[in-house]
Amino acid sequence: MTPPPAPTRPADRPVVLITGSATGIGAACARHFAQRGWDVGVTTLGDHTAPLADAVAADCRDAGARAWVLPLDVRADASCRHAADTLVAGAGRLDALVNCAGVTRLVPHHDLEALTDEDFTRTYDVNLVGSFRMVRACRAPLAAAAGSVVNLASIAGVSGVGSSVAYAASKGAVITLTKSLARALAPAIRVNAIAPGYVADGLLSRTVTPEQLAEIERSYRETQPVPRLITPPEIAALAYVLCAEAPGMTGEIVRLDNGLHLRG
Repeated sequence: MTPPPAPTRPADRPVVLITGSATGIGAACARHFAQRGWDVGVTTLGDHTAPLADAVAADCRDAGARAWVLPLDVRADASCRHAADTLVAGAGRLDALVNCAGVTRLVPHHDLEALTDEDFTRTYDVNLVGSFRMVRACRAPLAAAAGSVVNLASIAGVSGVGSSVAYAASKGAVITLTKSLARALAPAIRVNAIAPGYVADGLLSRTVTPEQLAEIERSYRETQPVPRLITPPEIAALAYVLCAEAPGMTGEIVRLDNGLHLRG
């Protein structure tokens, strides 16, 4: 595990903590914030993602940011609090939290027997409760900075489609969580969510075979009103706007889905 670097600049730059930031959308968020003058807490779940997190942190440092690599398992409250406390101790502040950590498994919605209780529980524990744990762990420093939270929901949580019933239900719950926390934490902390459609190099790309992925992407290109694939940097750019450039927005669920919601 890479230790936190010694601070090399004044602790007056805004700081963001991004869960799930070793890969995909979270990694894109880390790079995007760093390129725009923010210092970044990059998180890793165990040794298998540590080299990826180290590489993301190196990119952030190359962009002029301070970057910390923090071990984090959002399923454990103690881990959430330790990551938040470690970052604040090193950076001196916390201005934003972006909850990107997530899990899924491709299960046809009609095949109820294939979706086990364990699948459902794990999906909720990471996608929903993990996001809540992180907000709770970061509440005090975020409030001190009049900060912002962005949760990664999904169009699945709006329409009930997606990789599994459990995934769609968990993301629907993230939407409700976002609205509830926006009320509960105002005016000190703003809380918004992004509901993407299918994202290339997103979570699903790491859970299916290459053949399945090619078919899924072909289908989305052919059936969306805008026939293209969303990329992680697009989501990162929107997350940045919600944190840094939209002081009047809270409790909003912003769809970025190439018009996918228009199909139904």
